[in-house]
Amino acid sequence: MALNLSNFEVKARDATKAFWGNREKARQKQLESGTADQGERAGVTAGKNMDRFIALMIDLIKDNGLVLADIHLKKAVLTLPGFFRPTKIWDVLVIHQNRLVAALELKSQVGPSFGNNFNNRAEEAIGAAHDFWTAYREGAFGKHPRPFVGWLIMVEDAPESRRPVTTSSPHFSVFPEFNKTSYLERYDILCQKLVQEQLYSAASVITSTRSAEMTGDYSDLSGMTSLKTFVTSLVGHIAAEAARI
Repeated sequence: MALNLSNFEVKARDATKAFWGNREKARQKQLESGTADQGERAGVTAGKNMDRFIALMIDLIKDNGLVLADIHLKKAVLTLPGFFRPTKIWDVLVIHQNRLVAALELKSQVGPSFGNNFNNRAEEAIGAAHDFWTAYREGAFGKHPRPFVGWLIMVEDAPESRRPVTTSSPHFSVFPEFNKTSYLERYDILCQKLVQEQLYSAASVITSTRSAEMTGDYSDLSGMTSLKTFVTSLVGHIAAEAARI
């Protein structure tokens, strides 16, 4: 069966429009209520910014043969056991015939503070994956084939995220690929290494400017971390699971 990419590029542009539009709506709502959070937090507390990207993932899953799979989206049913900690909440879980088929994490980051947030996102992604695969090794999800584990992040395309930044390591040298890189480039390197080290089945970073609320334009940083690579990897896994039916 041919893989169905579900017209993902058009849907991703719509999702990008919604990403920026929802942030602005959340900010305006808090301003009107008189309880606005400080800085950019006002745009994220509504929790709806990546919902259209989640809808794209659902289309990809259903369009490639898992129409009857349980696709969990509500917080109460998004918990999986961990190894180093009791549980971890994911953004999307796909379960079919009592098998964990896929676990997805969708994140975002906008400016102006990219430095600390990048480190936090990197630590979260690495830690969650290591915990997940150790739990899998120990049989937490049953004796089944490896599930698809995906990590996708939308990062604002801004001067602060594109500007090369310095690194400081007084005792030992930083790996050369990180020298004089921007935060966008560091996200690209992070995603590549997450896949190379088999921490994630696919990891993608996409970027867009705030004006994309009108256009839906988004960009990839490399072929290895592109949205198309992520989508293709996911649907290949889903189609393989569907073939087991």
